[in-house]
Amino acid sequence: MSSLRFKAVEEAFKKKAIVVTPPSKFTSDYYGKSVFNRATMAKYLSKDTLKELKNVIDKGATLNLTIANDVAAGMRMWAMDLGATHYTHWFQPLTDGTAEKHDSFIDYVGAPGETVIEDFSGKLLAQQEPDASSFPSGGIRSTFEARGYTAWDPSSPAFVVDDTLVIPTIFISYTGESLDLKAPLLKALSAVDKAATAVCQMFDPSVKKVLSFLGWEQEYFLVDEGLYATRPDLVLTGRTLLGHESAKNQQLDDHYFGSVPSRVAAYMKDIEFEAYKYGIPAKTRHNEVAPNQFELAPIFGECNLSVDQNLLMMSIMKKVARRHGFRLLLHEKPFAGINGSGKHNNWSLGTDTGVGLFTPGKTPEENLQFVTFLVNTLMAVYKHNALLKASIMTAQNAHRLGANEAPPAIVSAFIGTQLTAILDKLENSTSEEAIVVSAKKKLSLGIAHIPEVFLDNTDRNRTSPFAFTGNRFEFRAVGSSANCSSAMATLNAAVAAQLTEFKSEVDAKIAAGSTKEKAIFDVIKSYIKASKAIRFDGNGYSEEWKLEAAERGLDCETSVPKIIKAYTSKSSIELFKSTGVLSAVELHARNEVKWETYNKKIQIESRVLGDLAINHIIPIATRYQSFLLENVYKIKAVYSVEKAEKLGKLDSALIEEIAEHISVIKINVDAMVEARKVANKIDSEYEKALSYHDDVLPYFDIIRYHADKLEMIVDDEMWTLPKYRELLFIR
Repeated sequence: MSSLRFKAVEEAFKKKAIVVTPPSKFTSDYYGKSVFNRATMAKYLSKDTLKELKNVIDKGATLNLTIANDVAAGMRMWAMDLGATHYTHWFQPLTDGTAEKHDSFIDYVGAPGETVIEDFSGKLLAQQEPDASSFPSGGIRSTFEARGYTAWDPSSPAFVVDDTLVIPTIFISYTGESLDLKAPLLKALSAVDKAATAVCQMFDPSVKKVLSFLGWEQEYFLVDEGLYATRPDLVLTGRTLLGHESAKNQQLDDHYFGSVPSRVAAYMKDIEFEAYKYGIPAKTRHNEVAPNQFELAPIFGECNLSVDQNLLMMSIMKKVARRHGFRLLLHEKPFAGINGSGKHNNWSLGTDTGVGLFTPGKTPEENLQFVTFLVNTLMAVYKHNALLKASIMTAQNAHRLGANEAPPAIVSAFIGTQLTAILDKLENSTSEEAIVVSAKKKLSLGIAHIPEVFLDNTDRNRTSPFAFTGNRFEFRAVGSSANCSSAMATLNAAVAAQLTEFKSEVDAKIAAGSTKEKAIFDVIKSYIKASKAIRFDGNGYSEEWKLEAAERGLDCETSVPKIIKAYTSKSSIELFKSTGVLSAVELHARNEVKWETYNKKIQIESRVLGDLAINHIIPIATRYQSFLLENVYKIKAVYSVEKAEKLGKLDSALIEEIAEHISVIKINVDAMVEARKVANKIDSEYEKALSYHDDVLPYFDIIRYHADKLEMIVDDEMWTLPKYRELLFIR
């Protein structure tokens, strides 16, 4: 087995960067060519059909069957021109991934079995019926209740991948409950549009719509596929369950923003060329902090579309990685002791009149609107900080939060010194004084040939889970493998409910005789005071903050099963019910799915860890121990008793140390297996999750500690698993 490791290392060192050629000299020549976007629609649809479809996309009008048939015909012609022979409804089940079932365009013409034609109707475009019982539903669907429906989402354009027309859809049960992550997101976006538009019209009656925007930053690791194949833990769980940290990892900060390795640079180019075909505006690429960790980020876009693009992008990244001899790791913490990977969600709201609602204005009224949305968002995050944490919490992300670069498992908001001063002033003010938010300041660097730098009105706080960064909030706690829908649906729903409450309170004060400005000011002032506990500009990594956060009344729970339970708290159920995003039944069902998923992931990791410990680590350690014993016997045969005792002292100490590590590993693996058996007998998924978290998971660190100690003792040539120095530094 060790020869496989060395062969993989040797082959990895031999690999060269693949030459990647762009489809065209200019990105604009092929950008979006695989997407049924508005420009393409204009070529394949009649003017009347295009007009009706735009009305559906922009205003939420109902698409009648006649128009749907016309759209389907045009979409099929376009897709077939690109070589498509099949179509699929692409949806987001409660697995955090995507699902698809491909059907051919062919249908019989004339007598069955004689000839076929390519056909695609409006009915097939609008709806399909996958087997709902085969996807997680939390009890909403039983095995014998298989009906579920996918329904076309016209607001996210169809696209062609290889030979298949891909149609973004929602997924619902026969009885109407959401079985996916897209449907709740669309409902949340509708809710925040309605609530935010009503508030905006207090300042500008011409506003008719408010859009939610998302810009994600996708972090990831790359590992050579040969090394990956010889690590069962990476293959089966996406992370290393064992492995001593490398003598050199990220402590020198020499990888961050450094020169991109040639193989990786070719990979980055390749995924960008693919992304541009699908209209994904990939903008930024760079080395991240940890070795072999990288990041890409697009220009922000409308939230629903941006979520779909991220899901497609993750698929592209995995596929292209194989082409370049890599395996993509999207696990939030694939390697211990170094940075994990997140997917920072940059979120904002903007009007159809072109105004960013988190962008400071030039007049007191514009700034009053800015402060209104800023404070209401802080209030929403304060009220629902436990729920927001639940929206991003998984078994994988639990390893990342609070470790190295990642924000802690406590949701707080950073707004910077200038905005803090403004809110403090407003809180203590007795009248609706003009609110002044400075434009970007200039910073002179005192170097003749370097121009002045414009500063945002806030600094950045990398330890904050929810930070204001100038014209948007950055939800930094989202995990790298996550579907952004979960966090975005929760955040938009929370803000929608808060804005609705704000409007109601302001209207009540106006009805009681207050002026609009004073009513807004008074309500904002009360919110600033009420939500003050959520604002924290200090070091979120510190132990002191954990104590302070608890004193402030923020949710400091770290147990994943308990964190998830926030979805079904009284306040959460009321939030989702009032916004129409999710019912109590759907929330309880989703919690069942989350707990079941957690249990299965820890169960799988436990099995893999036990296998590695018993079938890899202990046999190799025992073999090396036997080698040392044989050496001790030979020394005794050659030298005098006194001399042999002196010469064999080191070997004897190592033999004893190895024996102790092996013993601890075996005892704890056996105990872990027994704890797992006990957990598996529990019927309640929540109680089972608690058992896995409290009784099974603690063995992981104990077993790993002793296995990693053996890695540093056993002869390197005997060790079968690629080490961190190989996984992280061969590029």
